[in-house]
Amino acid sequence: MVDDGLVKAAVGARDAELKLSVRYFAWVREKVGRAEETVTVPSGVATVRDLVGWLAARGPEYAEAFRRPDVVRAALDQVHVKPSQPIGSAREVAFFPPVTGG
Repeated sequence: MVDDGLVKAAVGARDAELKLSVRYFAWVREKVGRAEETVTVPSGVATVRDLVGWLAARGPEYAEAFRRPDVVRAALDQVHVKPSQPIGSAREVAFFPPVTGG
């Protein structure tokens, strides 16, 4: 028998809402129309990918900013993460386009 509590913990599911500071950089900021905001993330939004989906549903400006989620990078508490990363108890998430240089 599988323990549902262990499964939820393993995938980073959250049962409570979380207040999160969200920062947007470069063209993500331009499309969203703001540099940062504080949001209350509903329970069930467990990963960075979930958060991107939830943000994209907040309005046309967010939908446009996250139209191609595969090219938007994220950092939780100033550490670069993959979309599958659980949000856990992070206090800040930042979204930015890929960086090129030379």
